[in-house]
Amino acid sequence: MEPSSCPTLTEGRYEYDFGDTAGLTPLLSMYTLGHDFVPPSIHAGGLRYHGDAPIISELVRSGRMEAVAYPQGKTFEAAVQFARIQGSIPAPETSHTIRAVIDEAIAAREEGSERVILFDYSGHGLLDLSAYEDYLGGRLA
Repeated sequence: MEPSSCPTLTEGRYEYDFGDTAGLTPLLSMYTLGHDFVPPSIHAGGLRYHGDAPIISELVRSGRMEAVAYPQGKTFEAAVQFARIQGSIPAPETSHTIRAVIDEAIAAREEGSERVILFDYSGHGLLDLSAYEDYLGGRLA
C-alpha cells in the first residue's frame, strides 16, 4: 500500500536507481519515481520516499504481491474507523494497510466469500496527532 501522491510501486519504473537524492549510494534495482523526485507535502510519513526496497519491488514485479495506492483522505478515514473500533491510533503509514484491509473485507462480503486477511500493524500514530486534528477539522489536503 502506498500514497497516491508518491506512487512508486503503482506508477514508478522498475530500474536501477540511487537510494538517496544525492546519488551517492550504490544503484539498487527497485521501483522508483527517480532519485530527484520531490514529494508533495502530505502526511504519509515514511511513505514519501522516491523508491521501494529491492525485495518489495521484486515481489511486486514478479506478481507475488500487489500494490495499491490510496489518497491520504481515504487512509485517515480508515484510521479513524480503526481507532474507534480497536482503541489504538495507527500511524499514517499503517493507515494505508488498514484502508486496504477494509476494502478487502468489503469485497469479500460483497462476493459472499470467506477470506483470511492478515496485516501488519506497524506503528501507532501518537506522534501524528496534529495530522489527525487537521483531518478531523477538515484542514488536511
